[in-house]
Amino acid sequence: MDAASEQQLELKRKFLEFLDLDYGHGEYASRIGELLSEDEKRFRLNVNVADLRTFDLELHDRLLNEPGEVLPAFENALDESVRSRDPKWLPEGQRMHIGLEGEFGAHSVSPRQLTAPLMSKVVNVRGIVTKCSLVRPKMCRSVHYCQATNQSISREYRDVTSHDGPPTGSAYPTKDESGNLLTTEYGLCHYRDSQMVTVQELPETSPPGQLPRSVDIIVEDDLVDECKPGDRVEITGVYKAVPPAAKGSVSGVFRSVLCAVSVRQLSRKLSFGSLSRADLDHIKEIAAREDILQLLGRSLAPSIFGHDTPKQALVLLLLGGMEKNLPNGTHLRGDINCLLVGDPGVAKSQLLRSVMNFAPLAINTTGRGSSGVGLTAAVTVDKDTGEKRLEAGAMVLADRGVVCIDEFDKMSDLDRVAIHEVMEQQTVTIAKAGLHTTLNARCSVVAAANPLYGSYEASLNKAKNINLPDSLLSRFDLIFIMLDELSNDGAISEHVLSQHRFRARGDTVGVQEEDIDALLGIDADEEEQEDGGSQVYVKYNRLLHGPRRRRGDVREQLPLSKPFMRKYIHYAKERIRPELTASASDEIAAYYTSLRQFQACPKVTVRMLETVIRLSTAHAKLRLSNLVEASDVEAIKHILDTVTGFQSINPAPDENIAEALPASAKAKKSVRKTERRRSSKGAKRTREAAGRSGGGDEDDEASASDRDDDDEDAALADAAEGESGSEDERDEPARGSGQYPMRQLVQVLQAQFVLYQPRAARGEAIELDAVLTDLAERHGMPGVPRSLLVRAIDEGVPDVMVDEEANAVYFTS
Repeated sequence: MDAASEQQLELKRKFLEFLDLDYGHGEYASRIGELLSEDEKRFRLNVNVADLRTFDLELHDRLLNEPGEVLPAFENALDESVRSRDPKWLPEGQRMHIGLEGEFGAHSVSPRQLTAPLMSKVVNVRGIVTKCSLVRPKMCRSVHYCQATNQSISREYRDVTSHDGPPTGSAYPTKDESGNLLTTEYGLCHYRDSQMVTVQELPETSPPGQLPRSVDIIVEDDLVDECKPGDRVEITGVYKAVPPAAKGSVSGVFRSVLCAVSVRQLSRKLSFGSLSRADLDHIKEIAAREDILQLLGRSLAPSIFGHDTPKQALVLLLLGGMEKNLPNGTHLRGDINCLLVGDPGVAKSQLLRSVMNFAPLAINTTGRGSSGVGLTAAVTVDKDTGEKRLEAGAMVLADRGVVCIDEFDKMSDLDRVAIHEVMEQQTVTIAKAGLHTTLNARCSVVAAANPLYGSYEASLNKAKNINLPDSLLSRFDLIFIMLDELSNDGAISEHVLSQHRFRARGDTVGVQEEDIDALLGIDADEEEQEDGGSQVYVKYNRLLHGPRRRRGDVREQLPLSKPFMRKYIHYAKERIRPELTASASDEIAAYYTSLRQFQACPKVTVRMLETVIRLSTAHAKLRLSNLVEASDVEAIKHILDTVTGFQSINPAPDENIAEALPASAKAKKSVRKTERRRSSKGAKRTREAAGRSGGGDEDDEASASDRDDDDEDAALADAAEGESGSEDERDEPARGSGQYPMRQLVQVLQAQFVLYQPRAARGEAIELDAVLTDLAERHGMPGVPRSLLVRAIDEGVPDVMVDEEANAVYFTS
C-alpha cells in the first residue's frame, strides 16, 4: 500500500471517529440515524466546521486548505457509517455527500474577493442569484455490453469539478480492447443532476461606482433547484480553475468556478451592525418623542433644504406597511410606492440617493438606461451550451428592498408597462422562449420624473403635467409635486453656502490644526460615546447648525447620525408587527370617505384606502408600537392632504371657487344669498320698529348694528358679483382672512362637513362655534373670522345652509 492510500485510510479513520461520537452540538451519530429513518431519502449530511475544529484543529485546517484530499475521505467515512447501519439503504452507485456550514473566518468572502490564493480551497460566498441554467444530467458511470464476448464493462467519468477523485478522460467507448462493438445499456448507467448558477455580490456590499462581480457556481445532485434568480444565498464549495475547452490553446488564463457542497438561503433581515444595549435604549428614547416623524424626516437628507413632507413620506416608505397573504390566496402588499415630480434642480435625485443610503437593500437605475426586461427579468442564451437561462432584473434583485428609478419620464411606454405587475402584485411572470415561471419582486418603487414641458405648469392639472398613464399613476401611493419657488431663495442660498463653508475634521487646508475644533464648534467630550453605542445625533457644527445657544435647545434640532438612523429603521422595520385597532379602522374609514367626497380632489380609488392603511402602519412602526391607533392616522393625514390636494407643498395661485363648483351648487349659492339678504332686511325692519319704542342708547346700538348689516350686505353683494371681478382679485386671500386663501378654507370645510353628516342625520344641529373649533383643532386653522366662515360655506359647500341668528348650520338634503 502506497503512502497516499495510507493517508486516505488514516483520514477516513479520524472522520469515522468524529461521526460515531455525539460530539458537541453536532450529534452526528443521531443525525445519521434520522437520515436513515426518513421517508424521503436525503444523501447529504451537513457538518458544522466549528464542531470539527473542536474535535481536531489540524483536521479542520486541512479540510479547508486541502479539500481535494480530505473531502473524499470524509465522504467515504460517511458511506461506510451509513452502510454499517443499513447495508441496503444506499442505492447502488449512489454516494453520500458532506455539506459544510458554520463560520469560515478568512475563507468567508464575497465574489469580488475570490482571488488566486483561494484556488483549490474551501470558500464561503454570500451573494444574490442572477442566473440559473436548466438542470441537465451528467453521466457518472456508463455500462456497455459486448455481444461477441457476452461481457459487460463499465466506465466512470470525472471532470475537474469532481472532488471524489482525479479527472478521467471523457472519451466514450464504442469498442472493447479486441475491437468488438459495444452497446450502451442506458438503463444501467448512472447520472447526476447538474446546474450552473451565477451569484453576484450583494448590492449593499458592492463598492459604489464599480461594476458588481459574479462567480459561476456548479451545483449537483440534491443541491439543484435550491435557489432561483433574486434569492440571497450563502454557498460553500471548493474554488477551482477550469482549463479552456479549445484544443491547442496557449493562454494561461483559466476560467474559475465554485463547486458547491452546500447551499443555504439567507435571511431577509439584513443588519447594519449589531445592536448594543445602549443602542436599544437610545432607540426607545427616540421613539418616545412626539416629533419622531419630523426628526427622522430632517435626518433623511439634512443637506436638502425644505421638502419636509416628501422627506417624512420617504421615511415611512423605508419602514413600509404589513404584507399579508390571505388564506384565499390574495396577496396584500405592504410596500409603499412614491413618485416625485417637479422642476429641475429641486433635489429629486438627491432624495433618491438619500433613500439608498438608509435602505437595507436598494438598487438604483435610470429611466433612459433601463429596459422593461432589465427591470423585471430576461431570458438569455448560454454561449457555451446554447441553452436558455433566466436572468433577474433590478426589481427581482431588489426583493424585500427598494428600487430607485431616476428620470422615470424618459422611459418608453413599453418599458413602463412591464413594471405594472411588479408595483401591485409584486411578482414577475415570465412566459417566453419555452420558459414559464413567476419570480418574487416584493420591493418599494421610488421614482423621480420631470414634468412634460420641463417645468411644472400651474395652469394645467397634475395629470397633464406628469403625462403618465392613469393605470401607472394609480399604482403610486404618493405623488408629490415639487416646485421651484422664488420665496425661499434667501434661505436656500444660506443653507447651501453654509455647507460649502463646512470643513471636515482633519482637513487642515488653510486652517491651523489647533483651530479646527474652534472653527467647527466641536467639544472634545463629543468625540466618543461612553456607553458603547452608535452616536445618536450628529455632532454640533456652528456652520451647519447655526450659533450655539443653550446646548439642550440645539440638540433637540440636530438630525440623527446616519449609523444610528440606519439601526433605528432596520429595528423598526424588522421587529415591529403592528395590527389595526378598531379606533384606527374607524378613523381610516372616515378619512377615506371624506377624500372620496372631496370635490376638488382627483379621483380617489380603493388603492388610496390601502395607502392610508400602509402609511398608518408605517407610522406605528416608527413609534415601535404593535398597535395602529387613531393617532397614527392623524399623524399621516398631512402627507395625504398634500398629495390629494387639501394642501400643496408649494401652493399654487387659488382658482376661482365658482369654477370648481357644479352648476347646481352655483344656482343654490345664488338662491341662498337672496334669502340671506331678505332675512337681513327683515331683521333690520324689526330692529327699527323696536328702536322707536326704546331709548337713545338702544337707538345708537341699533344704528351700529344696521351699519354692520349694511357692510355684510355689501360684502355679500360683492361676492355674488364675483364673476365680473378680475381673476387676480379672485385669487387673493379673502378680506379679513389674514392667512387662509378662500380655496383652501373651502376645501377643508368640504371634508369637514362630510364628517358632520351622521350628526345631521340624527337631527343634531351643527353650531358655527363648533365648526370654528374643529377648524382650529383638527386642521390647524385658528382665528378664522365668522363672516369668512359663513361666506366659505355659502360659496363652496353644497347642500348646506347657514342660519346666523340661530348660530347653526343645516343640511338641506
